[in-house]
Amino acid sequence: MGYGTRKEVKKLLKSGVVKVDDVIVKDPKMQVNPDEQVVTVWGEEVQYKEFIYLMMNKPPGVISATEDVVQETVIDLLEEEDKIFAPFPVGRLDKDTEGLLLLTTDGQLAHQLLSPKKHVPKTYFAVIDGEVTEADVAAFRQGIVLDDGYKTKPAELVILKSGIRSDVEVTITEGKFHQVKRMFQAVGKRVVYLKRIQMGPLSLDESLALGEYRELTDEEVALLKSFQQT
Repeated sequence: MGYGTRKEVKKLLKSGVVKVDDVIVKDPKMQVNPDEQVVTVWGEEVQYKEFIYLMMNKPPGVISATEDVVQETVIDLLEEEDKIFAPFPVGRLDKDTEGLLLLTTDGQLAHQLLSPKKHVPKTYFAVIDGEVTEADVAAFRQGIVLDDGYKTKPAELVILKSGIRSDVEVTITEGKFHQVKRMFQAVGKRVVYLKRIQMGPLSLDESLALGEYRELTDEEVALLKSFQQT
């Protein structure tokens, strides 16, 4: 819970500042039940969390990775108190794509959300260089053949504004490399702005500025977990 390494925690125990149910404990082998017992360090109660779940509004120019020697990662945007948990991004958003990114330490949930068998829908808002038409909507519904010959699963394309520049929302159920950009490329158009606004039942909190994040509420975590069981 961020109080130090095993070695540092042993030092804390030796110094007598750790209590379980108001009794000083110095034995690092002692086991506790966090649901029934109260652990304090310097009188402050330790809040045990099995997993951490964070929603970030990823800014452009930052990569979806846990570490990189050259480029800034989404982990670099976290406060130290959250970095301690060593969360990882669930899936990837391209470097220049912004929007909803989930970070967690719950490997099972991450696997469920990313599993191709689960067909978890992901919705993006995009600005397109070119006029998006009903013919494009129909083509997306059929599945688009990408530049490498792969045919995507059916996708839902909603035209919000059509013109020389078009605003659209597109929902896909898979996550091929640069998929949304390549789908539009296949119909002769170019994505100039891309933002993920939803993943499964989880929508981006629009009050989060670019680069900001917050913990998921218990309701949001429950939504994600129950969504995976259906």
